[in-house]
Amino acid sequence: MLIGIFAILSFIAAVVYGFAAALPAAELWKCALIFVLGVPALTVLYVLFAAVLSLFIRPDWPREKQNALCRGIIAGGGDICCFYCGVRTHVSGLEKLPKDERFLLVANHRSLFDPLALFHALRGYNLAYISKPSNMKLPVLGRIAYGACFLPIDRENNREALKTILCAADYLKRDLCSVCIFPEGTRSKTREMLPFHHGSFKIAQRAHVPLVIASVSGTDRAKRFFFLRPSDVYIDILEVVPADEAHAMKTAELSDHAREIIAASLAKREAET
Repeated sequence: MLIGIFAILSFIAAVVYGFAAALPAAELWKCALIFVLGVPALTVLYVLFAAVLSLFIRPDWPREKQNALCRGIIAGGGDICCFYCGVRTHVSGLEKLPKDERFLLVANHRSLFDPLALFHALRGYNLAYISKPSNMKLPVLGRIAYGACFLPIDRENNREALKTILCAADYLKRDLCSVCIFPEGTRSKTREMLPFHHGSFKIAQRAHVPLVIASVSGTDRAKRFFFLRPSDVYIDILEVVPADEAHAMKTAELSDHAREIIAASLAKREAET
């Protein structure tokens, strides 16, 4: 969507320049050049705006409210990354997502591109992600992520991990955002899913919200700047476990159920592609 807006603005700029300069037919290539260079130029301005905004964001958590600008920048960043990396996202099951309530989304984790693809595919939903602490320390991106209510989780420190889980549940209860977490904790280096951390599912139980189970496939094959051979990424919303049902289940049982249906979905997708 954002790249489409950039393209429209570039086209308008090219047309306005052509009329204002009264260019003869032999010089219309200048308009074409403005149009072609417009998208990358606007992308650079977008990044610069994000960098300036990050200077005013304190990397504190928990937060009292979500910064709407930070949320919009991250959603737009997903669009930009998918465009420049030549990624086409295909989404199924969107109709299953809760419309008027917050939820916890869990999915498998194969690539650094997983959250970017999810940003792009679910940009109409207010999702904040739980990520490893090193990602939250990245220049510009880390501060913007904090502003959008993203949370760091230290899997090596149980006390700090519990603090993140409680904070995520609080965000859900206070209706700040929905939350997404990858229960594997880190990317799988192979095509096999890693064991799920059962504690990830406590967020839905403590906040008493629905649990959305999704699978992501194709991100491990995504090629950067590979315009001639776009990569296809598939995001499938598999099941929504109602809040009461999720709360009544044991955490390990909920985790095993999610892992089982994600594994089945991935096997099906791989057989099709």
